[in-house]
Amino acid sequence: MMEKLSAKEFDKNLAEVSRKLDNALQKIGKDRKDVILLAATKTVDTETINYALSKGIDYIGENKVQELLSKEDKINPCHRHFIGHLQTNKVKDIINRVEMIHSVDSLKLAREISKQAVKNDKKMEILLEINIGEEDSKWGFDAENIISNIKEIAKLPNVKIRGLMAIPPICEESEENRKYFKKMKKLFVDISDENIDNVDMDILSMGMSDDFDIAVEEGANLIRLGTALFGRRIYNI
Repeated sequence: MMEKLSAKEFDKNLAEVSRKLDNALQKIGKDRKDVILLAATKTVDTETINYALSKGIDYIGENKVQELLSKEDKINPCHRHFIGHLQTNKVKDIINRVEMIHSVDSLKLAREISKQAVKNDKKMEILLEINIGEEDSKWGFDAENIISNIKEIAKLPNVKIRGLMAIPPICEESEENRKYFKKMKKLFVDISDENIDNVDMDILSMGMSDDFDIAVEEGANLIRLGTALFGRRIYNI
């Protein structure tokens, strides 16, 4: 777990995030209600998470199933999302514990989510992960064939596609990611124009601690922030 963050340190981090976010939104003529700020809480202790919730953070996202389960009963009411790579055999463990799964990266995973959602009489909202940098080391659908995959997933019962997510390649300068965010926005719009049944393209999740302001300028309406809010962490889980 990470070293415990003081309330004063969190408040300072949140103020800086708010400043950068407001500046980005001002550039494009939007305001805070247009963007969801999701706190990525991997390795963050539950007391710190609850403090963040008390300061106006409404959405949290966990990367690991085991960690999500271990914190479940200790976190105050909020919108809980799963944002990490998800194995099909773990879907059953979170199907009733999160509102949305961000990282749907294959037809196989989508089918398992549908299966478990039907079994639990639940409608699961999902985002489709795009491998926007075409990296061999990353999960996700290829941008070139995403339309055909979306049409297949949209037919699955008890699953609702709400949009797209992406993690661009690691770059030395955050500005270098702008081209990937632009590509994601175009893809997002192109899919919206298809008007596919059971697909609501209303969430474009991209941008993290180092580049969220650039992502927002290019159309992101959900940003996932860990380090910017909670500081650097040692990932030993």
